[in-house]
Amino acid sequence: MKGIILAGGRGTRLFPLTTAVSKQLLPVYDKPMVYYPLSMLMLAGIRDILVISSPDALPQFRSLLCDGSQWGLRFAYAAQAEPRGLADAFLVGRDFIADEPVCLILGDNIFFGHGLPNQLRRAAQLTEGATIFAYPVRDPQRYGVVEFDETGRALSIEEKPKHPRSNYAVPGIYFYDQQVVGIAAGLQPSARNEIEITDVNNVYLSRGQLSVEALGRGVAWLDAGTHETLLQAGGFIQAVQDRQGMMISCPEEIAYRLGYIDADEVRRQALVINNQYGEYLLLLLKENLPFHRGVA
Repeated sequence: MKGIILAGGRGTRLFPLTTAVSKQLLPVYDKPMVYYPLSMLMLAGIRDILVISSPDALPQFRSLLCDGSQWGLRFAYAAQAEPRGLADAFLVGRDFIADEPVCLILGDNIFFGHGLPNQLRRAAQLTEGATIFAYPVRDPQRYGVVEFDETGRALSIEEKPKHPRSNYAVPGIYFYDQQVVGIAAGLQPSARNEIEITDVNNVYLSRGQLSVEALGRGVAWLDAGTHETLLQAGGFIQAVQDRQGMMISCPEEIAYRLGYIDADEVRRQALVINNQYGEYLLLLLKENLPFHRGVA
């Protein structure tokens, strides 16, 4: 399976912070925001990754992420000239996907929790249909909302409804088979003039090929798209890391634990980071800290 990080858009809700820099390059405590969705793809076992952003921001992403080999990954880059909706990522990335299953993750979504990597790895094994997730929120009208029947089967998905039929929102990570490019290409723009990911999901739902998995209470989903949520996300990451002594969404650690890079490569990268981040990587090698596969 291949992966796409959608890091486009103008980030207007974060102006003036994002007037001159992409939202997904802003810091969330001790890491660039894009590290968090990247780590989710890595934990799912995905190593071929396309980063989609605006033409002016792509050089900054290339400078930060390079070709991915430092983490045992392979990065490609593509420009989205105008934000045309989430599902436009499949049209921009058509050649990259090349008739393979793909996972799309939004560049400003942060996930953390016990059992989450196991769910991601299972979803990444799909060969037919689609898998999305559902997460209870207080303000479902801001998201795509899943309606369930009494047995837990998904009945409908509605984008930003004024009167939500449930409080279960669809987080910004989606797994699809190779049909997704053709489905996205056949969609008509919505009233917002966007190619909606909810419309993609509803096509799979109508075909009986959509699996919706609930994320449990032990999983945190943070959308760092406003000043308030960006600050909250940074505070959450700091609190958990300080308490547990383990980093959240550290690509170097994940790559090392999964065998993508060796100890010498971790040490080389750690020695050029003269702060607590670099010290953590060195401690990782010295003490062989346990890797909790159920935690992101």
